[in-house]
Amino acid sequence: MQESANKQNPASTPQQATWIWYPGDFEVWLGNIFNNRRTERGAMFPPFWKQDSHYVTVEFSKAFDVPEDETITIACEGQFNLMLDGKLQFGMPQTFVVPKGLHKLNLKVWNQATPPALYIDGKTIKTDSTWLATYEDKIWIDENGVAHGSGIYVPAAHWHFDSISTPPSSFQLEREELRPVCCHTLAANKTLYDFGKETFGYLKVKNLKGSLHIYYGESAEEAQDKEHCETLDVLTSDLRPQTSDLGSKAFRYVYIEAEEGTVYDEVLMDYEYASHDLSHSGSFRCSDEEINKIWEVGAYTMDLTTREFFMDGIKRDRWTWSGDAIQSYLMNYYLRFDTECVKRTIRQLRGKDPVTAHVNTIMDYTFYWFKSVLDYYQYTGDADFVREMWPRMVTLMDYVQSRTNSEGMAEGQSDDWIFVDWVDFPMHKRGTLCFEQILFCKALETMALCADVLGIETNYRSQSEELLQKINQTFWSDEEKAYYHAIEDGVMNRQITKFPNMFAIIYGMAHEEQRQEIMQRVMLNPKVDPITTPYMRFYELEALCIDGLQTQVLQEIRDYWGGMLREGATSFWEKYVPTEKGVQHLAMYGRPYGKSLCHAWGASPVYLLGKYYLGVQPTKPGYEEYEIRPALGDLEWMEGDVPTPQGMIHVYMDRKQIKIRATEGRGTLYYKDQQVDILPNQEVVLTLS
Repeated sequence: MQESANKQNPASTPQQATWIWYPGDFEVWLGNIFNNRRTERGAMFPPFWKQDSHYVTVEFSKAFDVPEDETITIACEGQFNLMLDGKLQFGMPQTFVVPKGLHKLNLKVWNQATPPALYIDGKTIKTDSTWLATYEDKIWIDENGVAHGSGIYVPAAHWHFDSISTPPSSFQLEREELRPVCCHTLAANKTLYDFGKETFGYLKVKNLKGSLHIYYGESAEEAQDKEHCETLDVLTSDLRPQTSDLGSKAFRYVYIEAEEGTVYDEVLMDYEYASHDLSHSGSFRCSDEEINKIWEVGAYTMDLTTREFFMDGIKRDRWTWSGDAIQSYLMNYYLRFDTECVKRTIRQLRGKDPVTAHVNTIMDYTFYWFKSVLDYYQYTGDADFVREMWPRMVTLMDYVQSRTNSEGMAEGQSDDWIFVDWVDFPMHKRGTLCFEQILFCKALETMALCADVLGIETNYRSQSEELLQKINQTFWSDEEKAYYHAIEDGVMNRQITKFPNMFAIIYGMAHEEQRQEIMQRVMLNPKVDPITTPYMRFYELEALCIDGLQTQVLQEIRDYWGGMLREGATSFWEKYVPTEKGVQHLAMYGRPYGKSLCHAWGASPVYLLGKYYLGVQPTKPGYEEYEIRPALGDLEWMEGDVPTPQGMIHVYMDRKQIKIRATEGRGTLYYKDQQVDILPNQEVVLTLS
């Protein structure tokens, strides 16, 4: 949106004043704090990708038709100047009188430390999203002192900072004080505290006199292994007297060694969490208590990894990763429907122009980022967010296309990380991977669909169709009835993995005959190397559900996620290999406790049970229309709630009937050859033959 500040029309009176800032700046600033909290054995560990900064000077402007002289209150995060109708006013006034009539306010805010933010409250003049913001000063002044030109103006951003006393920089999550469920004195000065389950927060030691060495662990073994535990602290009363507040950590167990002469009263923690409206949250219950427990632990895993942003593992990484986040978004749509956290994470991951590397430096993660914007629109109907992100989608796609090979395919370069998945079998990631082309094709299709939402003409759709044709011509084997893995140095690598094949199904790129062949020759073929991470099991089981194999998938869930529970998991792990035993389950990355025992991508049953068992998904953006295709699998009964932008959809099903009740939108219930309309606040009961 390019608009001269002098041409903005006066707007209607907002209901409430709120803090405003330049779009994306709050997320960039907060993300830098968030991503730099990671520590490795007491040393800070910053991310290894480019970190952007907020714009240090931002101009906010709006035109008003003031019915009578009006006194406004002004608050800023930073220093500011104020212009009324283009004339600079004296100082940085806390209050200011705007005369009756048509006027234009312009305020420039400078802040090096936190995002420039503005709060104005008056009878009719209040800051809100109708204000415009620009970080550009494309202005020149003539010999008479008259300013000309303008910057690029966009609607100002805001969230829920609606009080003058709570500016954006004051944001923090909720806290609740918890006590350990038990403690074990191992020696006179050595104690192991158990908080009962995986948790996240701030350890507190009351009335400390002396020094403590503190070792954290997701397992008792890790906490007591002083040489190899991933996180630790040293606490001295000289530095932090009375109640001591350490940095946030993930742990279940805390092992404390006190130096000689040290005394303290008790050890507590402040559990830190993102608050949610539980009345607008998803739920799931069924006849199988093990599945119920899996859903509950999956929900708890999601809650632990939902913080200022959606993070991956709460112990080790504590970073935002695009491949992890897109799964968190999808699970979130069936659990808490926290759309603000989705938007914050998408903005933070994208950062600012110019683009100098893939998102998180990973090519596949860039492609997931594009799809996350379209997924968000499909579940929320929020076209304004698509409009906000569109310029950054274009520049990111420009970067992708500038690095394609002579065939127009995405090929990893020396400074790219080609991830795909952590695998336990030999699989090169060199050359032109079929998997990456399928994700690239979906990203181009996403660009086309988002352009349609905004009414913009592009050639992304034809590019997507052309690339899909090349993928099939290049990688599809009529002999194997599957997609080959890659081209390396001009030679086809004929390895067959599940990765490109299952994404061809999920993204609808395999026609019906191909889909059936892939299912039999790849997805259900025990000779094809198995997937051992929850990350890709998410997609593997989704592909099976698309094929109608819900009974088989339930057993897979019992075996895999139930297997973690039988190993004592209180949240779901980064990886699970059933053949491993004991402390083998704790190791990863060549470190004895490198594995995260609470990892966002481990919570995928929350998504699978909501979308493919309760069977609910939008068919028009924001659940304006939706479908329900419930599937019991081998369950006797199930019921649950799926949150939507404006309400809830409740589904109950047993062997005799299906009952649906929804508060918003128009839905359709599909079961075998039956089809029933669903209207708001009218219960639908379908008797099963």
